[in-house]
Amino acid sequence: MKTQIIISLIVALLLTQMPVIGKYFAMLNTMVHETGHSLMALLSGGEVRNISLFPNTSGVTMTGHTSWFSHVLTSLSGYIFASTFAFLLFYLLSRGKYTMIVILLLGLLSVNLLFWVRNPYGVFWIITFAALFVWLLRSGHQTLIVYALTFIAALILVQSVISAFNIMWLSLTSPSRAGDATNLARATKIPAVVWGTGFFLQAFYFGVQAWKRFF
Repeated sequence: MKTQIIISLIVALLLTQMPVIGKYFAMLNTMVHETGHSLMALLSGGEVRNISLFPNTSGVTMTGHTSWFSHVLTSLSGYIFASTFAFLLFYLLSRGKYTMIVILLLGLLSVNLLFWVRNPYGVFWIITFAALFVWLLRSGHQTLIVYALTFIAALILVQSVISAFNIMWLSLTSPSRAGDATNLARATKIPAVVWGTGFFLQAFYFGVQAWKRFF
């Protein structure tokens, strides 16, 4: 399993650097990230209007809030949710809970398609990715399914760390264009670089913890 994890991490890292197919697979982390925003908005008393997923792997979640606190929590949640979700997948892998991973992934895809994602590319991506995933499950090839689930977990982990590093870098070089870090800076008056650095540190921490599940 250790060799399988290492190979999956390397493949995920290399694949997501490729122009078209790489962005297609990296979109999985974007969906998880935006789902984090949506869930927190609902949990903190706000609402989710829609999610848009774009071919360049960016995503936007339109939410409504009844309080400043709800807005801050929602802005915080994207990177944190992606990191914890990646760790959760590695935890389940280490316990051999493959069915639970399948349920989580199908649940995420279904909820986003039914309730939140409305832009054409986002709908296209979810339908095609879900179709590939269901086809894989219906193949009944257990070894292939385990390898695919390991790759998906590695993909989300790699992208959660890379995207957090990118936002940290942006918060340092272009603080007005650093996404969630910028939103939090405007809401709290704490510099974007503080939030960007925090996002990366937590992503790195969860990445290390996921690694420790197997090594």
